[in-house]
Amino acid sequence: MDEIDVPPFSICPISLEIMKDPVTVSTGIPYDRESIEKWLFSGKKNTACPVTKQAISDCELVPNHALRRLIQSWCILNACHGIERIPTPKPHITKDQITKLLRDAKSPLQQMKCLVRLRLIASENDTNKRCIECSGAVEFLASIVSKCDSMAADEALNTLYNLHLLDAALKNHMERNGDFVASVTRRRTCEIILTVLDEVCRCVEGRPELLNHGAGLAIVSKILWVSQYANQRAVRILWCISKFCGTCDVVQEMVQLGIVAKLCMVLQAECGHKTKEKAREVLKLHAKLWMSSPCIPSNLLSYYPA
Repeated sequence: MDEIDVPPFSICPISLEIMKDPVTVSTGIPYDRESIEKWLFSGKKNTACPVTKQAISDCELVPNHALRRLIQSWCILNACHGIERIPTPKPHITKDQITKLLRDAKSPLQQMKCLVRLRLIASENDTNKRCIECSGAVEFLASIVSKCDSMAADEALNTLYNLHLLDAALKNHMERNGDFVASVTRRRTCEIILTVLDEVCRCVEGRPELLNHGAGLAIVSKILWVSQYANQRAVRILWCISKFCGTCDVVQEMVQLGIVAKLCMVLQAECGHKTKEKAREVLKLHAKLWMSSPCIPSNLLSYYPA
């Protein structure tokens, strides 16, 4: 092994290891992707090129295909010395791809699909997280959380959580967007309310207490779409009420408050399997009355379970 001549182009400037996934930063210097990412994303404000000491203007790392092919050739030539061929790296998400996804997400018809895709991309690795952050996605996601009380807002909030933003970046954003803080706080308060009501409705004495309160069911209906967690709790509350306290008056109140229409929407939304099953069971329990009600929009009747 001592006789192997390791060429300069195959050395990572930071860790002095053979490059596995060479990339080039904005200063023109090539690095191993894993090593330069640790340098840039360590949270220590290392935004300068380790070699030139110049500021790196963009978080995006450009794959250096020419250098990778040279390294692969060198590995093949030295296979007799036990050098293994480096696997071709999986294509990484690019800033242009994220920008297009954000642009498509502005369309109401594509928004939910794009937000789900963005969340999945963010959950894959730290490179994707930083690429999303550098593409201006944080402001866009925060605006959805601030303006919407829907599944879209929940998806946007989940993605922001997955980004693991640095304290300084998060503080800076919170100072510039008071609505975002208020929205998150409101969502958390609603989730706590539903958690308490869920526990209340699990006992025999608790369910009548909720129904005897003039705004009991109305509160559950109003905050049903606050978040996925809220959906789970709210649907379970409505399941308990429908199954054990589903009198004629209660059933009529549920449809008048728009609860039935929202349960139909749960069946077509990105909800958990158990939440959908509970919603489906509630709708089946009182199908004879609810399916003929004028309170349910015609476009939602197609989602009503048979």
